[in-house]
Amino acid sequence: MKILTKINKGESVVAIVSFLLIGWILGWFKFDELFIQAIKELFSKEITKASYYFVFFCIGALGDIVLFFKGIYFFLS
Repeated sequence: MKILTKINKGESVVAIVSFLLIGWILGWFKFDELFIQAIKELFSKEITKASYYFVFFCIGALGDIVLFFKGIYFFLS
């Protein structure tokens, strides 16, 4: 039976959660409003806070995918 096991001595690398947490903490300092305004000025597009968090989710997902394919994230034993 194959079991999904974490490596690096039990350390869990969860980039999606990490980046969402970073986005939430940056939101305390109004970075979300800065980001939304920057997108509006650069691309003439209106986005919401949901889009702001979606960007952080996507960055985290890409980080998880890269770690998975490098073999750093999980392995089957």
